[in-house]
Amino acid sequence: MDGKTTTLIVLILVANLIVPLIVGNWLGRAFKLKDLSGRISAVTLAILLAISPFVFQLATGQSLLNAIPLGIDLAGGTNLVWQVDEKLAQDLNKTVDSRSMNELIQAIKRRINPSGAEEVTVRQVGQDRVEVIIPGADADEVERKKRLMNDLGSLEFSLLANTRDHNDLIARGRQLTENQTEVRDGTKVRARFVKVAKTPDGTFKMAPDAPSTLSRTRNVEGADVLEYLTVVPDDNKKITGDYLTRAEISTDDGDGPAVSFNFSTKGAYLFESLTSQNRPKKDGFKSQLAILLNDEIHSAPNINAVISNRGQITGEFTIQEVNELIGVLNAGALELPIKKDPINEFTISPTLGIDVQTKGKLAIAISAIVVLIFMVFYYGTAGLIADVCLVVNLILVLGAMALINATLSLPGLAGLVLTIGMSVDANVLIFERIREELAKGSSLRMAINNGFAKAFSTIMDANITTLITAVVLYYIGTDQVKGFAVTLFIGIVMGVFSAVYVGRLIFEILERKRVIKTLKMRSSFGKTNFDFLKLSGLCATISIAMIILGLSVFFYRGQDNLDIDFTGGSMVTFKFEEDMNDIDAARAALQSKMGSNISLERLQVPNEVEGNEEIYFRLRTINENLDTVRDQVDEAFAGSQYKLKKVSLDFKAGEPKPAAEGESTVPVYNLTFTDALTTANVTSLLTGAIETQYEKSNQEIDRVTSLITLTGTQGPGVDAAEGVSKKYTGFELSTDPSISPESLTAALASLQTQMAEKPIFYEINTFDAAVAGETRSAAVFAMFASILAIILYIWFRFEHLSYGVAAAVALFHDVLVVLGLVAICSMISGNPIADLFGFNDFKINLAMIAAFLTLIGYSLNDTIVIFDRIREVKGKSPQLTYDMINSSVNQTLSRTILTSFTTLIVVAILYAIGGEGIHGFAFVLTAGVIVGTYSTIYVANPILLWFETRPKRTPVTATQPVKAKA
Repeated sequence: MDGKTTTLIVLILVANLIVPLIVGNWLGRAFKLKDLSGRISAVTLAILLAISPFVFQLATGQSLLNAIPLGIDLAGGTNLVWQVDEKLAQDLNKTVDSRSMNELIQAIKRRINPSGAEEVTVRQVGQDRVEVIIPGADADEVERKKRLMNDLGSLEFSLLANTRDHNDLIARGRQLTENQTEVRDGTKVRARFVKVAKTPDGTFKMAPDAPSTLSRTRNVEGADVLEYLTVVPDDNKKITGDYLTRAEISTDDGDGPAVSFNFSTKGAYLFESLTSQNRPKKDGFKSQLAILLNDEIHSAPNINAVISNRGQITGEFTIQEVNELIGVLNAGALELPIKKDPINEFTISPTLGIDVQTKGKLAIAISAIVVLIFMVFYYGTAGLIADVCLVVNLILVLGAMALINATLSLPGLAGLVLTIGMSVDANVLIFERIREELAKGSSLRMAINNGFAKAFSTIMDANITTLITAVVLYYIGTDQVKGFAVTLFIGIVMGVFSAVYVGRLIFEILERKRVIKTLKMRSSFGKTNFDFLKLSGLCATISIAMIILGLSVFFYRGQDNLDIDFTGGSMVTFKFEEDMNDIDAARAALQSKMGSNISLERLQVPNEVEGNEEIYFRLRTINENLDTVRDQVDEAFAGSQYKLKKVSLDFKAGEPKPAAEGESTVPVYNLTFTDALTTANVTSLLTGAIETQYEKSNQEIDRVTSLITLTGTQGPGVDAAEGVSKKYTGFELSTDPSISPESLTAALASLQTQMAEKPIFYEINTFDAAVAGETRSAAVFAMFASILAIILYIWFRFEHLSYGVAAAVALFHDVLVVLGLVAICSMISGNPIADLFGFNDFKINLAMIAAFLTLIGYSLNDTIVIFDRIREVKGKSPQLTYDMINSSVNQTLSRTILTSFTTLIVVAILYAIGGEGIHGFAFVLTAGVIVGTYSTIYVANPILLWFETRPKRTPVTATQPVKAKA
């Protein structure tokens, strides 16, 4: 960070502190409303904080659009694929299986997306690969993520061997040859030489001049490495990063950046034992603690006193190094080692086409404008004030997202507008309360005060339950929808602040300055007296029938209900003979053969040898049969102007090599391709061919990738500079003896025939079904957990379990009915009538799960408003009655219809013209608003009445008389 940037940040912070006070005091005096100066300052502060990130962007010459990072669907990004280093994993006694891969993925997520606000995708592909998708990331951000990935994060505490306590180890260490690093007693390692880390300028962190320790400098791969002899403790006394509970930034004695850490109880015990046994001697001699990060000594401070649960790692760190180190330590060490460089690195185009993006953004803009116009039309001056609050809400939400660097995707944008539509609910509650107060003959000032006061409790209850949904979605949901949860959470909080705090301030200023003397509002409903509960029996029959029908269709369709987020599938990469930029045309061609349940990404790969960029396309499909996928891709472009790239293979046997144990030989083949390929490309092709060959002969083979050794022998990659993604036209192939020569020859022949006839897939991977199952389980668990939390909150607020149970039944009703509608509409899609209503073959994906959870929060809002009025009407009456519920529903009917209507405007427009990216998302919300409004009146209320009025059995106790039978 340069001096100019630092100065700018300081100026913005000072302005945020001083300007609100000046504005508040000045307006307070100007309007002669000094008692409101503090509240005016608070609102000004909130707005200034929100616009600060955008001011910073403009002041530094950047685009306003860069203040909030966009998701992969809108801005594209970078796609990286890492492979587990199986050889190193074996050396560390690590097994590459589904459990270890899952733990590896979780650790990576904690490292590169600790806040969860970035929509970074981390998932397993194939058996031993991890895919990381970074949305809209620039080169510096990609490099930072790479460093976080490559840092193993292993932390260990040991002692430097010294001549006073470890004279025997020092003597034996001096006898080691340059290639020997360990002092052993049989198989037990007693001490070992560990290299010293280097500072950013290339110098060693420690000077080899401590007389009581043993150091040496040796040449490793052409570079001098400084090493110190360290004591290796017994396994049960090892102190590692596994015992850390928290790492945080601090400063060392010289005010330089350092890392402070806390130990768990066991870690504190071990650390206290180590430092106690090596405390300073009476003559002043001090032992040195060796702090190892990724098997390098970063610092070796003197042990000055006994230390238990807290310590510090010092060294010549930069602030950036400390922050990255803290992130790695808090995330934990990687379960499996990965190769330093990604085997694939692509720049990805936006996953949604330009047409889809345009439709989605247009729908969002139109829906927002329609809501603003409707509020002014219906509520007049009050509606105009509501619109001001909504604009303030929008500024605050976008500012908060920019401050925390939250990623915004197309569903996230839709969720943003949805939260604005739902925030109208608070304004409607307040305005309807004000209308009631004015109808009673209250003055405008009294009506405003009472309107806000009486609506406040209901607003808080309704929004807290939705917040519960957002929090559960964030903590339990998957990475792809955490960004949506952040948007929803921020939108709700800022919506309440805007409506309750900002809205009331505007009302009070205008009323006290006599700008408004009365409030004229339209009224669609007069005083009603409908008997809603009369239809309870009929509605129960309809609801049960809908649920049974919908679930029957849902279970009948089975896996057809789910898209690739939940089913897993295949991932292949192909290219055309001539570079093609029209991803929409490619997607349309593939959908004509494979259906809509596919994902297509355009990849740009720099070819540093030729000095240009190559264009690839990556297809994800639920079909796991690679032969079928290859045929479908070939057919999709067979008659078009776009010709798929084909590469031919020629192979011949070479001189066999001795096997690793030296007792036999392994076959060697020389492979020649008509186009340059990477080692990863050829490995994927060979793995698929060998596995297919073994399947045909009903034989099993596991971990084929680890049984293949490929060496590039000819082509542009032979002389390529280090770091370039090397490509070769010629390879030498040798295999493990467990692959029979006959099977290998047959696999190569089959691959040769296949490549001659079909387009080449440069990358072949599958999604692990177990990962898809865990994703599905997490989504379902998130939904049940949120409903349970809501029941507990309503029970607490209304002091009766019956309110919570009634609300929960209504929520389950809404989810099941809408789920059934998704299945039914998907089944009947594909005909003119279904097309008229926009019904598609909807597939349940992560965006739709977010919509279901939003539906839970929305439906509950309406229910709580009526329950709150029921509680008010009931007062201190001991018994809830039929008439009380009917009266409460009639009193809140205007509010119910208006809020449902305004929210329906938003989601219906999103559904009608939003396009493919948010179509399923908008369908769930559109159906959910209608079903949620219905269930509030005809499901929740009858169940509440039944619970409150059902006969209560009085148990017979031992003190009660019992009549004897004759």
